Amino acid sequence: MLTVIAEYEARRGMGEEIAAVLPRHVAATRAEPGCVNFVAYRDPRDPDHFALYEQYVDEDAFQAHRRTPHFATYVEGQIVPLLKHRRWRRYEEVLPTEPV
Repeated sequence: MLTVIAEYEARRGMGEEIAAVLPRHVAATRAEPGCVNFVAYRDPRDPDHFALYEQYVDEDAFQAHRRTPHFATYVEGQIVPLLKHRRWRRYEEVLPTEPV
């Protein structure tokens, strides 16, 4: 499984516009066959800051997500132009071991 954590920092005052688009993107992404989990969060103290927690069955599913029409429409077309900063990282799960 592949986990991706993305952070969006909107240009000052653009958080409301992003918050209006994200629910549609979340719903469309959750419907993708390779999506395990997709949750968007908004910082209550900084309404221009968002975090996305994404899980996909594998790298291919993540790349397929980035090629979807809804990614092009919502993220690249509507959200990215409102951002001051965007970053994301891939993570691998640290699995528990047997107790010592």
